Amino acid sequence: MPIGIGLHIAIALFFAVHAIRSGQDRYWLIILFMFPLLGSIVYAVAIWLPEQRHSPQARALHRGVRQVVDPDRELRLAMTAFEDSPTTESRMRLGDALLETGRASEAVPHYQAALRGIHADDPDIQVKLARAYLESGHAPQARELLDRLIAHKPDYRSADGHLTYARAVAAMGERDKAREEFEALVDYSSSYEPVACYVEQLADWGQHAQASGIGEAALTRAGRLPGYARKLQKPYLDRIRQTLRRLPANA
Repeated sequence: MPIGIGLHIAIALFFAVHAIRSGQDRYWLIILFMFPLLGSIVYAVAIWLPEQRHSPQARALHRGVRQVVDPDRELRLAMTAFEDSPTTESRMRLGDALLETGRASEAVPHYQAALRGIHADDPDIQVKLARAYLESGHAPQARELLDRLIAHKPDYRSADGHLTYARAVAAMGERDKAREEFEALVDYSSSYEPVACYVEQLADWGQHAQASGIGEAALTRAGRLPGYARKLQKPYLDRIRQTLRRLPANA
């Protein structure tokens, strides 16, 4: 086979694998293998290059690199924005930045202050305040706040709030209630974060067999996801794997 033709086919194979993993329409495979050179050029221009520039994975990679190089950048920017204009929006941005950098106790007063005026009963802010309570070591306050939110706004739905509630109940030692909340959350959430939290919690409780079963089942399901979806869930899948590795061999 001439070298040029072999290279065209190799490139077409590369894009065919990408098309399968990213869930593209199967007609791309026909185009790529019937017209290896032209098909590869069209696929690269139409699918691959735009995805590389604008995909969630690319943006996530950019954020990840920036976080490693300058982990406090967003916090500095949020502080400056709040100092320049102490609006509810800039206060929330600062609270979010403090929470994400592990300074939950400092985020609490910002979320509390944001719950005033027209935002006094804003459920999204209450969910963030509950998480800040939880991560600053105040699980009872987190649960109490979320219980009030559920009572006042029974139709409100938030996977983040539900996860915070489950974690708060677990932190308070109510295993049966926590298990109920985690299992309900895992059943409907599209994110693998609740699974990671539940597997970690089961391992901490010494329920190794259940942790192993749920974790292995989640990894099996994740293996059937398109490549881009697995990349988005990678931090949580890595947490599941790490937890499974520290379980006893006979779990």
